[in-house]
Amino acid sequence: MKTWLLQHYAAFSGAVRRLCAAPLNSLLSLLVIGIALTLPAGGWVLLENLRALSNDAHAQQISVFLDAKAGQKEAEAIRQRLNARAPGPWHFVAREDALKRLESDAEMKTLLDSLPGNPLPDAFIVEPLDASPAALETLAGEIRQWPSVAHVQLDSAWIQRLDALMRIGKRAVLLLAGIFAAALVAVTFNTIRLQILAQGAEIEVARLIGATNAWVRRPFYYFGALEGMLGGLFAALLVDIATRLLAQPVNELAILYGGNFSLAPLSSPEIGALALIGATLGWLGAQLSVSLYLYRLE
Repeated sequence: MKTWLLQHYAAFSGAVRRLCAAPLNSLLSLLVIGIALTLPAGGWVLLENLRALSNDAHAQQISVFLDAKAGQKEAEAIRQRLNARAPGPWHFVAREDALKRLESDAEMKTLLDSLPGNPLPDAFIVEPLDASPAALETLAGEIRQWPSVAHVQLDSAWIQRLDALMRIGKRAVLLLAGIFAAALVAVTFNTIRLQILAQGAEIEVARLIGATNAWVRRPFYYFGALEGMLGGLFAALLVDIATRLLAQPVNELAILYGGNFSLAPLSSPEIGALALIGATLGWLGAQLSVSLYLYRLE
């Protein structure tokens, strides 16, 4: 066991020395890998922020307006139905509270004063936990059948458009990720191939004196994984810089529209996942390159 650990330590140390021996080449490789991972990672951050923005905009709300003649007894019956259905958080808006909110606007107050009474009904605002368009439509259709419910408002067309855009965005990010993953594997493959060619004589001598294929593969595996991991961390740094640069303009734009939204950067688990993906793709490129070389030797 100790010998096995020493062999892995030696292979890892050799990979680190190779990275440090040619700093310019290593930097250029990390730059290529980082850019290849930055685009899909940036797309993922954009999608997650759009999802958060849609939640903040209350796109998932269902407004349930009661009949104008409905009283406390009917409102209590709706409360019980909502508690039994448990679609998600909800709150009751009394017609008096809604009237006071409208009267805070001077123009609306003038209009309301001309009316003989309070024209607003009691309402329930429901925020369903399942925000998929199909689930929202099903819930809205069910509530419409309840007694004393005069109108159920759900901007289903807007939600469907948003859901379609999110699905297109996800597929675009996956497509970009697949393309740039292939590019990353190709970059690592070529880098390892050049290293193998430079050390070809050394490898052949080592095989003649009993070196196994695993011993030959191990340093290149570590080099590919280490290069990919550092490239993933570099991509996370680029995404974080871009997020910080865009945070203030986005926040100012949100304020102009009466909101309070700020861009969320990559979380620690997401940064770890990006580094792991980079290491896996780097290892895969090294695996392909070394396997091809050993196959030709044999």
